[in-house]
Amino acid sequence: MGDGVSRDWLGKSVWCYGAQSYRPFGTAAEFTVVHAAQAVPLPANVTTEQGACLGIPGITGHRAVFVAGPVRGRTVLVQGAAGSVGLCAVQLARHGGAHVIGTIRTPAEEQTAKQAGAHEVLPNDAELPARVKALAPQGIDHIVEVAFGANIERDVELLTMGGSIATYATNAATPAIPFWQMVFKNIQLFFLGSDDFTPQAKTAAARDINAALEAGWSGFAIGERIPLSEIVRAHELAEHPQHPGRVVVTL
Repeated sequence: MGDGVSRDWLGKSVWCYGAQSYRPFGTAAEFTVVHAAQAVPLPANVTTEQGACLGIPGITGHRAVFVAGPVRGRTVLVQGAAGSVGLCAVQLARHGGAHVIGTIRTPAEEQTAKQAGAHEVLPNDAELPARVKALAPQGIDHIVEVAFGANIERDVELLTMGGSIATYATNAATPAIPFWQMVFKNIQLFFLGSDDFTPQAKTAAARDINAALEAGWSGFAIGERIPLSEIVRAHELAEHPQHPGRVVVTL
């Protein structure tokens, strides 16, 4: 669940984004209104259920991958590679030509990260730095970060000179940072809030997400399908999942 809406409209399937940003109502409705540019035709091989999952995770994941520039030929580390944003980031980085290393919390997440396109999948534990250095002895070029406070020191250790971090979430509201280590490595740090990405960034994200889907990306596993009349239950399942995968509200 999130900001994404997908609907068959006049015989065409579209996915939408930005339906909730800075607006007084959510998307728990049969209809919503967005600017035409925010209604993106879905590739013919993609279901409306998949389209409904793309909004916030897809656009955030895209920005997190490309905010520092193209990634072709670079090594990208995606922390939380089996999460919603992480999964999109893995696929988009792979589609963009990067060598992608993903981290996971539990072994059960490994297959999800691999299906998204990660070349290697590693547990985020005490052995992570050694394992990453074995795979990328020259260092990581760019990191997509979901737990900034918990991982910042390790991220800086793993980055190459002039590397970058794009973070969209943190486990701690006021994390400390290893300032001088970041200075000496000339690290770039990007904080990402999806509501305020530029229209150009969102358009580029929609284009590249569709391209990845057209190229064969299977998208998200759907864990629950809940009718709109049971929207409260849908929110409860999103907060306390009973099955792996996304929660989709159906009409």
